[in-house]
Amino acid sequence: MLKTILTLLVMTTVSFAEDSANNSLAQTEAQIRNLEKAYWDYVKSNDLQKYRALWHADFVGWPFVSAAPLNKDHITDWITSNTTKGLKLQSYGIEQLVVRITGDIAIDYYRLSANWTRGDTGEVARRDLMRITHTWIRTDGRWQILGGMSAAVNADGK
Repeated sequence: MLKTILTLLVMTTVSFAEDSANNSLAQTEAQIRNLEKAYWDYVKSNDLQKYRALWHADFVGWPFVSAAPLNKDHITDWITSNTTKGLKLQSYGIEQLVVRITGDIAIDYYRLSANWTRGDTGEVARRDLMRITHTWIRTDGRWQILGGMSAAVNADGK
């Protein structure tokens, strides 16, 4: 009888620990997805200060608009390149694919559609369709982008 009670107690404890871990992972996934949304909201509002705060000091990434990987000091170049041409991000859509979390590292894969308009007329000037990967790192309880890469979608829009 005592053996049965101990077995049930251990199984309950293990089940509770697994549920707790799954809830924690789900919360972290939601946090990363919300940060990705904030990223694009900052681009849309041209809030470069908040946008820069998302990036880790040791960031390196390869945006589709660059011939080579870039560090954090060039992270807003693509935004200012658009705004100096009179373009503004009007709207965007994120198709979340996978968020993988291991400890204090999260990798997010998603597709993005972004509509850029001319600031003076509001007419659609360009529609970007991209695949994006961001690697987030949690330091001092805060998530920041450590690495990333973007590319145009393939011929099938994938």
